[in-house]
Amino acid sequence: MIRLFKKAISQIKEDITTIYEKDPAARNLAEVIFCYSGLHALICHRICHKLNYWKIPFLPRLLSQISRFFTGIEIHPGATIGRRFFIDHGTGVVIGETTVIGDDVLIYQGVTLGGTGKEAGKRHPTICNDVVIGAGAKILGNIMIGTGSRIGAGSVVIDSVPEHSTVVGIPGRVVQQKTVINGQLQHNRIPDPVTCELNRLKYEILDLKNEIQELKAKINGDN
Repeated sequence: MIRLFKKAISQIKEDITTIYEKDPAARNLAEVIFCYSGLHALICHRICHKLNYWKIPFLPRLLSQISRFFTGIEIHPGATIGRRFFIDHGTGVVIGETTVIGDDVLIYQGVTLGGTGKEAGKRHPTICNDVVIGAGAKILGNIMIGTGSRIGAGSVVIDSVPEHSTVVGIPGRVVQQKTVINGQLQHNRIPDPVTCELNRLKYEILDLKNEIQELKAKINGDN
């Protein structure tokens, strides 16, 4: 029991350190402990998850709902969350029962890690290490978000994402552009997939026009 208590304290200290590292607004220890709802929800979840692991009925869900009432963050006791997890702001975050989250993951407000139906078994996403999920993003179903990937704000992701990818749009699409600086997702620098497609079509039309002009010139020259 003492060993578990020491481990829990060590984990809480690590979670607090993570907040200092990832949030420039964190000014002092008192502010982090009393004012960060993401930390409160995470601490409560770690307790609920352990109770759920021990097969204790009802109590884990009750505590998780109390936490949801006070923090605005809903994390099912069955969800598995790794080390140094940080929920920035937090309001409206929903994490489903069979979700698996790796280490060093950062998510913003309004994120949903949910299912797509009433199927049994693993029905929620797996988020690998070092993933950043932007505000309002929805990741749905038994899919995997690869290590080091970034999910843009407002994206809806329903397919697995390869490692070190940036995903934007509805439905989410992988785009090839560096949008991470010093490990932080630069939301204002994420490309719009619609704009990318329009630009591609624009250049394709220009190429076709050039080919037509070359053909016309060749035909006129033959005449």
